Amino acid sequence: MSAAPAPRLQIDPFNPQIDLSGIAPARRTRHAGAPPLLSAQNMTKRFGPLVALSDVSVTLRPGTFHALLGENGAGKSTLVKCIMGFYRADSGKVVVGDSDVVVKNPREAQRYGIGMVYQHFTLVENMTVAENLVMARAEIPAFVDWKKEADEIEAFMAGMPFRIPANKLVRQLAAGEKQKLELLKQLYLGSKIIILDEPTSVLTPQEADDVLGLLREMTRRGEISVAIITHKFREVMSFADEVTVLRRGALAGSGFVKDHTPDSLAELMVGSEPPSASLERQATPREQVALELKDVCAEDDLGLPVLSNVSLQVRAGEILGIAGVSGNGQDQLVEVLAGQRRLGSGSLHVGGKGYAPTRTQIRESKVRLLPEAPLKNACVANMSVAENIGFRCFDEPAFTLGRWAVRRGPLRRKAVTSIREYKIKAPGPEAPIGGLSGGNVQRAVLARELEGDVSVLIAANPCFGLDFAAVAEIRTRIVAARNRGTAVLLVSADLDEIFALSDRIVVMSEGRVVYETPAETANVAEIGRHMAGDHA
Repeated sequence: MSAAPAPRLQIDPFNPQIDLSGIAPARRTRHAGAPPLLSAQNMTKRFGPLVALSDVSVTLRPGTFHALLGENGAGKSTLVKCIMGFYRADSGKVVVGDSDVVVKNPREAQRYGIGMVYQHFTLVENMTVAENLVMARAEIPAFVDWKKEADEIEAFMAGMPFRIPANKLVRQLAAGEKQKLELLKQLYLGSKIIILDEPTSVLTPQEADDVLGLLREMTRRGEISVAIITHKFREVMSFADEVTVLRRGALAGSGFVKDHTPDSLAELMVGSEPPSASLERQATPREQVALELKDVCAEDDLGLPVLSNVSLQVRAGEILGIAGVSGNGQDQLVEVLAGQRRLGSGSLHVGGKGYAPTRTQIRESKVRLLPEAPLKNACVANMSVAENIGFRCFDEPAFTLGRWAVRRGPLRRKAVTSIREYKIKAPGPEAPIGGLSGGNVQRAVLARELEGDVSVLIAANPCFGLDFAAVAEIRTRIVAARNRGTAVLLVSADLDEIFALSDRIVVMSEGRVVYETPAETANVAEIGRHMAGDHA
């Protein structure tokens, strides 16, 4: 008799169409006993000229809860991805137990009992919860006894403090349920060492406390070890046994949490003194409010609240810096102001008048935008430098014939002037802008956005990934605009940049403005605490 065909994975595992009850499924990897020691020793990782990690060592002792702290870009995710086999470190080694190991990929890490819950979901949306759990195994049989698997999964869920219906499609789950499923997946696979990359970002505070409390109790019973990447000091102080702080790719400090305070951790994370402002401000901000947001609310792409009653004012001739860890609503705020995301409620005002970010109102209100990753958000890579610089003006009389044909001569001459004034290194105005370096793309966007009289400039991480010369040029241009009377809203994950440019600083956390201070009297540790979610 021929063997029955393998069942399709989209079948309901609680109502299998094919009887495979006589076939034993492959077991998930089991790791008996206490979790082993995990140590990353002298890890260095470069991406071209960028040193993402520099001789970093960290040890996760068996049965402990270890926190990894650091600003965006400090090297935390790079470190754990080297441990998991996503990246191969340029030097250093990983030790599991008392053996040096070479982990080539995340599936191989599973064989050593190491699992990771990533910041972004790794689930198959059109599969059920049960199918996602089974598919996560290191080995999957050709034939699956779904009835037996369903019984095992139900028994497993019964021992968990939270459960998710195993026959439910992942795409039907809320974001918080998906994050819980990612954690359940690692426990189901029998991982003894679980690495969490900002696992509570989509959980309510109560859900976060429940999940982290469960993991802490499991570590105290010696069942697992946990390493968590987080920016929230409250989570570190409440749940972690030990902490390691990275700063700019290097080890800034480590030790037992009981020996630290939020102040000491903030100092390790961002330094004891604010970076000095190196650019000259030639005038004080004016009294006129150029940009005002009142009780702005918006939802993310999943329909969840992402901005909650955000209110702020930016005066003419002022740079207002918005500090905060990435993922706390800053990106969505910029999208609302740029007309790329729908305003849920609240209102926007420019120059005292209601503002809707349509092309017409953006032009009439003299609002300009310097977004992060300009090749994705502000340029068309295969179009020329001249065409990209002309996006704001191509339909104005000087550059059109009969309002339908672009006059390329004037557009080209305008680009030549911009290339000269903004020191854009390009083969010529007809060269595709996608072939330019990041700094020169950003200079081209600045040339376009700062043309003429500008009332409001919104700048989002304007110097991210750029070299020293490009950073100096772009920051100088932003301060010069401020000195001319432009109101600048600066959104940056780089605290050095916030201090170097801002007249006033606010902190965003969990979609809200939670703190405000003049830049000249700002305290780095205080800002660091609020960035990390400690608003007490």
